[in-house]
Amino acid sequence: MTKFGYFLSSEELGPREIVKTAQLAEQAGFDRVWISDHYHPWTQEQGESPFVWASIGAIAATTELTITTAVTCPTYRIHPAALAQATATVAAMAPGRFRFGVGSGERLNEHILGDAWPPAPTRLERLAEAVDVIRKLWSGETITHYGKHFTVEAARIFSTPDAPPPVLVSGFGPQATDLAAEIGDGWVTVQPDAQLLRRYRDKGGTGLTQAGTKICWADSADDAAKTAYRLWGFQGVGGQSAQELPSWDQFESLAEASSPEQVAETVPCGPDPQRAVDSIKQYVDAGFDEVYISQMGPDQEGGIRFLTDEVLPRLR
Repeated sequence: MTKFGYFLSSEELGPREIVKTAQLAEQAGFDRVWISDHYHPWTQEQGESPFVWASIGAIAATTELTITTAVTCPTYRIHPAALAQATATVAAMAPGRFRFGVGSGERLNEHILGDAWPPAPTRLERLAEAVDVIRKLWSGETITHYGKHFTVEAARIFSTPDAPPPVLVSGFGPQATDLAAEIGDGWVTVQPDAQLLRRYRDKGGTGLTQAGTKICWADSADDAAKTAYRLWGFQGVGGQSAQELPSWDQFESLAEASSPEQVAETVPCGPDPQRAVDSIKQYVDAGFDEVYISQMGPDQEGGIRFLTDEVLPRLR
């Protein structure tokens, strides 16, 4: 049976709001959350991008929620040796309640140190090496690694969890999905793609499958559509833009090709619970183990209440 969690948007919520929203989600009955990991928001209108490891530490310390990063790129702006320490600390703070979601990254966040942005096969190769380095460091042994992409010299993590957290690999296409099956303890995506899920299983993937989606609740469907467009109007363009564009300005330009009406065709907007049910049910029918749902906009409490009172009971 599919389990449901709440999706915390680090692009929309400041650090205090993220922690408060996680607490509200737990009080409403959610027992698990996704949290995005960004250096920049997608657009200036979204307006936030707190350091995710500080947010996760506060959530781990003040709730009993299970937390998944959705997702961290461990290959460019933060070295995998540093992320091995961060994730080991979180896993020790929240034993059995942390999943490390990883992906090959978006240029929007990863270009900040001036690294070249290579094609997807190279980014996936770097991801596989980074995951290997992180797992070795989680062992608590002293590690020296001279690899193709990363160097680690006589590094040891002293504060380690009793058991390492699972590594869930993001996959939006066949290459990344195959890598998830090869190196991951699970697979994550944001599309209700039953075909890719079957591919993950056919390639030998036996782990947890997660997916994320969004709604925009408001008393008025028109107001909700305007909010969804203002904050996420670029999403409907599709393609490789999310991985390739380096600036929030360019994502704002993408939104010019859309409209509130067009966004409302793909995002459940407004107070009708059946629209949200129909959208989320696509992920259930595709066979995902867990589905995480985000409320677009500032009324996180209203969105959580709508989900727990009116939407999820119809799905369960």
